[in-house]
Amino acid sequence: MAKREPLTNESVNNKGFFGHPMGLFTLFFTEFWERFSYYGMKAILVYYMYTQVTKGGLGIDETTATAIVSIYGSLVYMSGIIGGWIADRLAGSTRTVFLGGVLIMLGHIALALPFGISGLFASMVLIVLGTGLLKPNVSNVVGSLYSKTDNRRDSGFSIFYMGVNLGAFVAPLVVGTIGQKYNFHLGFGLAAIGMFLGLVVFMATKKKNIGNAGVEVPNPLPNDQKGKIYLGIGIAAVLIIVVGVIFANVGILTIDSFINLVTILSIAIPILYFIVMYFSNKTSEVERSRLLAYIPLFIASVIFWSIQEQGSTILAVFADKRTDLNFGGLKIESSWFQSVNPLFIIVLAPVFAWIWMKLGNRQPSTPKKFSFGLIFAGLSFLIMLFPAILNGTESLVNPIWLVLSFLLCVLGELCLSPVGLSATTKLAPAAFSAQTMSLWFLSNAAAQGINAQIVQLYNEKTEIVYFGVIGIIAVGLGLVLFAVSPAIKKLMQGIN
Repeated sequence: MAKREPLTNESVNNKGFFGHPMGLFTLFFTEFWERFSYYGMKAILVYYMYTQVTKGGLGIDETTATAIVSIYGSLVYMSGIIGGWIADRLAGSTRTVFLGGVLIMLGHIALALPFGISGLFASMVLIVLGTGLLKPNVSNVVGSLYSKTDNRRDSGFSIFYMGVNLGAFVAPLVVGTIGQKYNFHLGFGLAAIGMFLGLVVFMATKKKNIGNAGVEVPNPLPNDQKGKIYLGIGIAAVLIIVVGVIFANVGILTIDSFINLVTILSIAIPILYFIVMYFSNKTSEVERSRLLAYIPLFIASVIFWSIQEQGSTILAVFADKRTDLNFGGLKIESSWFQSVNPLFIIVLAPVFAWIWMKLGNRQPSTPKKFSFGLIFAGLSFLIMLFPAILNGTESLVNPIWLVLSFLLCVLGELCLSPVGLSATTKLAPAAFSAQTMSLWFLSNAAAQGINAQIVQLYNEKTEIVYFGVIGIIAVGLGLVLFAVSPAIKKLMQGIN
């Protein structure tokens, strides 16, 4: 098969989209609709799970519901290794993005239908697999629009990240309102429509705007091995299903044991990934050094996302149970708080993008940006101590406290997340480009796998200790990372 030329033509080198390649337009709006569907679903998922059956929910225990939502999120990001491998070895990034979008849409349709617990688990399987195919690869295609020395790169990822958050901002206001006021299934149906629109945008504009970027398979399997791989995948899938059914019937596979299993896998898989890439004969010495530099950044990312992702579990419950939802004469839906984080990102992302562009080579190094992210995340939990200390844990809290918590976390997110995406594309070994992007998302998987355990410790009696301990740990580790950032930067071998 003839090797495609990389996309270096006018469609990439132009500055038609806010000074960036037009391909960023396609990926911006594809991700907008994908995130609309995902965060719309997530804004009402925990409420759907613990709301009584007579009120349209599933009637699951509140603590179990928050743990399951964390596991759901962990599996979503863990499945990125599948998407990375398929893109690197079989299909290329752009084809994998499309297939992932189709599976995500089907997953939301499963939730939109009144199938109860069965619909929940069917949707989990489809959305987990679909997001694993789409999420790392759409970011990888963004990276392919720029050379590694292009100064627009971090700015481009910041703009792309704003598209992510535009979708995440609109979704809770639309899906959340319909789901909580009228019917949860109608809300999930809107999420399915959102993913369909994302697929339409992608297919209608990708040929003109993206061209060959992300089409080439960087490390293709030989044709004579593909049949064996497909057969092996099929056999493994059947075995997993059969063993799962047997274990569930005899009582070995329970919700609690499944949560524990996913937590273990979420930590073990990224460790194995680092080992495989580091010792691969396709990884050069310079690339090995950069992988070593990536490890503390990965750990910092795990800690950050552990706090950030509790916005849709612990802080969502806090919004529903502990927050005064009558504010300024307006009745607030608890799901609307899920729009606060992306709203601040929409407002502040251009500011951060401008700052990085303005500073150019004088901007803080990547490790220092990560340390700022950790410190702000810790402060976002520490600020939640004040309403509990001042008024106790039984009174309703002014919603401003939640808004301030989200604001601090957003400041950290803008220091860490778009910069982390960019750093991942720059530090990735050439033979593992898409898979290293999957590794970046595994930091979120590990964070939510850990969250599945720690969210079970939260209740009104432990609230002060819960927010205080996690906040102090994050701030302390952020200060340590700042202190060792020069050593990390040295290992990055010329990458800032």
